Amino acid sequence: MIHEGQVVLTSFPNTDFSMAKLRPVLLLRRASVRYNDWLVCMVSSQVWQAEADLDEIIFSDDRDFSGTGLKVSSVVRLSRLAVLDDGLFVGSMGAIGSDRLDRIRQRLAIWMMGETAREKTGF
Repeated sequence: MIHEGQVVLTSFPNTDFSMAKLRPVLLLRRASVRYNDWLVCMVSSQVWQAEADLDEIIFSDDRDFSGTGLKVSSVVRLSRLAVLDDGLFVGSMGAIGSDRLDRIRQRLAIWMMGETAREKTGF
């Protein structure tokens, strides 16, 4: 059963569509009640690419790391979003903790609302 917070594998394109490769994505939320579409974000082992105040790094010594199925510390790239049909998911790796999922969603919402929201919340 697919659920929010799950880390799954899918073919995810570069932003310029020059190529796509099989990579993990985080299921943020089901995007439709009528279709099996999911809002996802890319997960990358290239932690140096993390955008400050936006992306979330999952470190190998974090409490929920072992459940993710990731092999090394990785960055949840909130600026790399897509809506995908669940038929594109090749397999499940694991899942993040519910506390982390809540924090990631809050971070994404604040980022989408702009600087004013960040100043108000202190996030």
